[in-house]
Amino acid sequence: MAVVAQLVERWLVVPDVAGSSPVGRPDSVLVEEFAPDVTLDVPWCTVVWNDPVNLMPYVTRVFMTYFGYSRPEAERLMLLVHHEGRAVVATGPREEMERHTEAMHEYGLWASVQKADA
Repeated sequence: MAVVAQLVERWLVVPDVAGSSPVGRPDSVLVEEFAPDVTLDVPWCTVVWNDPVNLMPYVTRVFMTYFGYSRPEAERLMLLVHHEGRAVVATGPREEMERHTEAMHEYGLWASVQKADA
């Protein structure tokens, strides 16, 4: 940034005749730092929905195989799907949650991507 500031100062400096120049002096040149506006994407989640086709042991096996959950955690999530109609099985960046959702579809499960609750 210092090099850019020096170039800007050289470009803006015009001989000042009796103080009438509209361009500021080098010591009054203000160079603003460029700070990109980076806002982090809110977390996303993969939601698995209850369906009338897949059996509970199969859903448990998918959660253990794909996500690497222990049997108790996979069964807990499967029971959430069964009793409440849905369960959040993963949370993270949108692209990763889209991959998880596609994988659940390949296993024959109903799944979707949603913004995580803040």
